[in-house]
Amino acid sequence: MTLTVRPISAAQHLEAIRARRSASFLQTPAWGAVKSEWRSESVGWFDSADPDAAPVGVALVLYRQVPRLKRYLAYLPEGPVIDWDTDDLAAWLDPLTAHLRAQRAFGVRMGPPVVTRRWSAAQVKEGIASADVRRLGDLPPVERSRSGAAVVSQLTELGWQPQLAEGGFAAGQPQFNFWVPLAHPDGTPCSEAEVLAGMNQLWRRNIKKADKSGVVVTTGSRDDLPAFHALYVHTAERDHFTPRPLRYFETMHDALAAEEPDRITLHLAHHEGDLVAATIAIRVGAHAWYSYGASSTEKREVRGSNAVQWAMIRAALAAGAEVYDLRGITDTLDADDPHVGLIQFKVGTGGQAVEYAGEWDLPLNRVLYRGFELYMRRRG
Repeated sequence: MTLTVRPISAAQHLEAIRARRSASFLQTPAWGAVKSEWRSESVGWFDSADPDAAPVGVALVLYRQVPRLKRYLAYLPEGPVIDWDTDDLAAWLDPLTAHLRAQRAFGVRMGPPVVTRRWSAAQVKEGIASADVRRLGDLPPVERSRSGAAVVSQLTELGWQPQLAEGGFAAGQPQFNFWVPLAHPDGTPCSEAEVLAGMNQLWRRNIKKADKSGVVVTTGSRDDLPAFHALYVHTAERDHFTPRPLRYFETMHDALAAEEPDRITLHLAHHEGDLVAATIAIRVGAHAWYSYGASSTEKREVRGSNAVQWAMIRAALAAGAEVYDLRGITDTLDADDPHVGLIQFKVGTGGQAVEYAGEWDLPLNRVLYRGFELYMRRRG
């Protein structure tokens, strides 16, 4: 099959996403509206023998202009949505790069949604406790993906360059995530009791404590975003990170909710009228994500954070999701590292640490690309 790539409408793009069991929410057409500082484009792959048929692959491409030049970095976060289980990636990527070159892209950055390794929660816990283990890579994984290794090998042969995840201009996505499987290997759904049994004793105890303390978790609406945001800013001040403005969350809610009514959900945990925890969940097909969270420093003993996570997991199960994705973790297992606390919180869910293939760059204009790399280093 000879493939061509051309622009498609948002409706065609969304129809293709709906036809799949899952795809990253960063590859939905609505995400282009969220990332308003980038120019966005939906593209599709078509069989040259039947160009009028539905696209066999799709992607959201974000274009970021280089200062003072009409040249762009083309970015496909956690995409494209194509057949990655192939021994001929060039057949998919060559027509893509030809299209992006015509759009005046000097380079391409993408994040193949392909898993390469997995580690169990028990392994991660043991690694944190061991003085000889500093990173996930020091532990033998419970699974090495042959298809993931094949993707990495092919990308290397095709001249793509692996990148470290970074923020700012490149807006890099995490290479290591933490998943809670919601389905058995044969595809049958897990029960709530099975998922709860997979959690560690502390998580189960905290969920029960929240219930006995009277924590009530409800589903919010757009009108509740200011309350979420106030708690989120409080969390940012406590945990020393820069919060996004309220307008960002309003834009995200409006764009995703307009695409699918159940794409984005706000969860609120109250105790005796006080908001003690709040989260934003996103779902595309069989994949559900914990996207943003906030918690109060006061009343931490009522365990609102555990209660709201459990409510999100139950909602994902009810919607038929096969994965509950707690998003990024670092690969550190050093008990003295300040990031290890987040990993320990997520490990308590009993899931698994998952490594993706990471983000990869292909320079299309090497002079401009080298200038871009220098620009990024100076910004860093």
